Amino acid sequence: MISEELELIIDSAEENMKEAASFCKKEFSHIRAGKASPTLLDGIKVNYYGSQTPLNQLASVSAPEARLLVVQPFDKSTMEDIEKAIMASGLGLNPNNDGSLIRIPLPMLSEERRVELVKHAKEVAEKARISIRNSRRDANDEIKKTVQEESLPEDSRFEAEDTVQNLTDKYIKLVDDMLEVKESEIMTV
Repeated sequence: MISEELELIIDSAEENMKEAASFCKKEFSHIRAGKASPTLLDGIKVNYYGSQTPLNQLASVSAPEARLLVVQPFDKSTMEDIEKAIMASGLGLNPNNDGSLIRIPLPMLSEERRVELVKHAKEVAEKARISIRNSRRDANDEIKKTVQEESLPEDSRFEAEDTVQNLTDKYIKLVDDMLEVKESEIMTV
């Protein structure tokens, strides 16, 4: 039976592991795969009256075709600023402004670019895994400290550490599964 103090430590560790996994998922959504996705432009900030405003607050983004994104600004005066922000985003996109819409054709990814994107995805996944393992280490340190300070039985320490290890395995597997899906998305021609 795990004591309440140790349960709190485990819950905190799980919360940190969840955050790492959701960070990974969010970062993966910004990595361009084979087909157009409106989430590709989520990280773009536009200089709007002197402040950096997320693109999705200034325009609606849709993907009417597999290789085309369409950005429809709510305010036509922001067209040039949106276009500049998309070009400066580092995504390698060339927007076409027709006065009312911004069309962004997505070029086919070269094999070299696909390999680069997979490498980047692996780096993001590794950061998430490191964060998860750091959460495990911090939780285990906290468990040991609490067991000593509260004079709790050693069995509860081992049980709590096993629980933390199971959570670590679960979230690392989740990150690995997300990476596998993203890799196959990127490499699919």
